[in-house]
Amino acid sequence: MARHLPPLNALRAFEAAARLSSFTKAALELHVTQAAISHQVKGLEAQLGVSLFRRGTRLLALTDAGAELLPALKDALDLMDDALRVVQRRHGRRRGISKAGLLVVSTLDSVAAKWLVPRLGKFRATYPNIELRLSTTNRLVDLAREDIDAAIRYGSGDYIGLHAEFLMSETLFPVCSPKLLEAGPPLIQPSDLAHHTLLHDDMPTTWAAWLEAAGVPELGRHLTGHVFEQSSLVVQAAVSGQGIALGRSALVMDDLASGALVQPFTLALPSPHAYFMVCEDQRRDEPKITAFRDFALSEAESTLAQSSSLGNPSKR
Repeated sequence: MARHLPPLNALRAFEAAARLSSFTKAALELHVTQAAISHQVKGLEAQLGVSLFRRGTRLLALTDAGAELLPALKDALDLMDDALRVVQRRHGRRRGISKAGLLVVSTLDSVAAKWLVPRLGKFRATYPNIELRLSTTNRLVDLAREDIDAAIRYGSGDYIGLHAEFLMSETLFPVCSPKLLEAGPPLIQPSDLAHHTLLHDDMPTTWAAWLEAAGVPELGRHLTGHVFEQSSLVVQAAVSGQGIALGRSALVMDDLASGALVQPFTLALPSPHAYFMVCEDQRRDEPKITAFRDFALSEAESTLAQSSSLGNPSKR
């Protein structure tokens, strides 16, 4: 029988918000923004044709429909989680991979696509006896419960109960396709951005902060343009010439080096967050985790060095 189910992200957003009684806490748990949680919940409500939360109250309260849905959905997500972990363990054993030789790493979708995956060939060449299994998600995973050996996280570095090592900081600056830069309209000074489509993720405050630092705060007060939930999609849209993206240095460095993107302005805004490698504190000295830490630190240093060498914009 065909199943007509809502998107899994929408179900997870509702379950987390309802369980935690907070869109903000749900966003932190799932490692997305509060706006993304709200968007997913509204989409779910529209598909079901019912309201799941009572609006207009100080506390996040469930409607009767929401209260009826929550326990069944929580049980279903728990069953899915348990089943996936069992399959992961059995699959590893069937392939003859010992637990000591299998390294499971979790990271954000965008970090995997634009930074980690292009560098994994070096890890394989250096550590041929370690099989790396990459798990991508935008939520904050429980390393112990979900059998994750290590993770690359983007945040403040304050992860309770975990060992965290700083990998690299990040700066934010506009990037675009060289074809777009050539075709115009002219992009000579920050105020010219008013004549271009701005590409951003669902955290528009980053664009607003850069525009304010560039001396054109009025452009950031009514941001328009295409919005993407994943930063890697923002980068891809910029590469394809769909507009100007606010690039995150670690995620755009390879495209800048290849010429797929150019940097039209010198101003780079330091991000309040950075990248960290984390693992359970008691496992920090395990050989496979040490190997991945050494690899990640080396690649992060190379990325920062590359960032310094590519700091010259295409226009001044």
